Amino acid sequence: MLDLFHTGVAWAMGAGGGDKGGEAGGLGGMLSGPIPMLVLMFVIFYFLLIRPQQKKAKAHKAMLAAIKKGDQVVTGGGIYGRVTGVDEQTLVVEIAPQVRVKVNRANVAGLAGQPQTAPPPKK
Repeated sequence: MLDLFHTGVAWAMGAGGGDKGGEAGGLGGMLSGPIPMLVLMFVIFYFLLIRPQQKKAKAHKAMLAAIKKGDQVVTGGGIYGRVTGVDEQTLVVEIAPQVRVKVNRANVAGLAGQPQTAPPPKK
């Protein structure tokens, strides 16, 4: 009996022809390798994850440096208060009349009196 299925497999496994030996050439072959793909993934991660995080950290650091007496702040624990004393590493925050707590500057999440950066409303 003639086995046509295996004959087709043999033809499919034959040489593809051409003088390149079946390798992809040109720009498509260069960009399909593993190293360009890793570089492309790093670039995407940089612009989508790393860069925005660095910008946010830089803005937070500038906000912490600009805190002065009388500012309304919110701590990382969610406590709102008014700054009554400023030191290099700590702040004295009044959370209720005659109730003051000493807070590390790094634990201040933001200024309470200012709105978050939201896009302006469209007209």
